Amino acid sequence: MFRHRDRGRTFVHNVQLAALLSFVAGVVNIVGVLSFKTLTTNVTGHFAFFSEELFSNNYGLAFLSMIYVLSFFLGAFLANTTMEITSRGSVHFSYMLPLSIEIFLLALVAFSSHDYAVGLSCVLLVAMGLQNALVTKISGSVVRTTHLTGLFTDLGIELSQMIFYKKSHERKRLKRAIVLKAIIIGGFFFGGIMGALMYGWFDRRTLCLPIFILLVALYYDRMLLGYYRFRRKHQGNHQ
Repeated sequence: MFRHRDRGRTFVHNVQLAALLSFVAGVVNIVGVLSFKTLTTNVTGHFAFFSEELFSNNYGLAFLSMIYVLSFFLGAFLANTTMEITSRGSVHFSYMLPLSIEIFLLALVAFSSHDYAVGLSCVLLVAMGLQNALVTKISGSVVRTTHLTGLFTDLGIELSQMIFYKKSHERKRLKRAIVLKAIIIGGFFFGGIMGALMYGWFDRRTLCLPIFILLVALYYDRMLLGYYRFRRKHQGNHQ
């Protein structure tokens, strides 16, 4: 799911990645809104708020919007930097450090005893910028999990193309693209609904759910790789 790159990736790998991490983003998004009244999975809205506050001469709030944008940017920068550094040792596990950082950041917000909304919002934005860059890089820009605007645009285009494209290989490509985007959108929506329901009981500790999912994802590839190595070794001993 994480360790396969470029031609080594399959449609199933991308579906797994999309389903899990879009759900994570959906939960984080609603927790950020309910806890801090802040968008934490994308920066489009913050640019609008920046313009609004400038128009109203609220320069402090305009500056705050830019801090949020830069936090998301920092997460993306951090993801690629850590992946470039760790890939020199083992490209298969270059995702482990950025994913571990994301887990740490979500745990920091979930178990923080402070209610400093600005600081904790920035932490969530860094985590989501990191996740978006990680997924984008691993999937070759096929999967994006933290915002839906581009997905709905592409989905509208591809559904329209289904009317006009009749060749089997074209329709197969379009169907896969549509299914993948539908899974991401569904995962984000479902994560938001589940997060909202859980928030009434667990407050910010609702983030324990995406933390658990990320931990499973982190060790899933390692366990699978270990299983394949064991099987090859076992088969070699019987030849």
